[in-house]
Amino acid sequence: MITKTMVQPSCWIDSGIKISQVRNLYLFKFTDELQSQLENLCEKNKAGLLTVAEEAELTGILELDRIFTLLNARIIAES
Repeated sequence: MITKTMVQPSCWIDSGIKISQVRNLYLFKFTDELQSQLENLCEKNKAGLLTVAEEAELTGILELDRIFTLLNARIIAES
């Protein structure tokens, strides 16, 4: 197992998360601001321009994305 430094995904609970209705389901989504930040960090990562702090932030956002993917898949499967 490789240990990485990351910003705790829970830090975005108040400002980076929304629940959106998709058809008759309510799914977890990023706010437009957090989605934009994710895209910006991914672009900087591709260019090899991330600072250590930005790498930790990107790692945290990607972990939150994995959590949402699993939760949303479970919501969909149980509907």
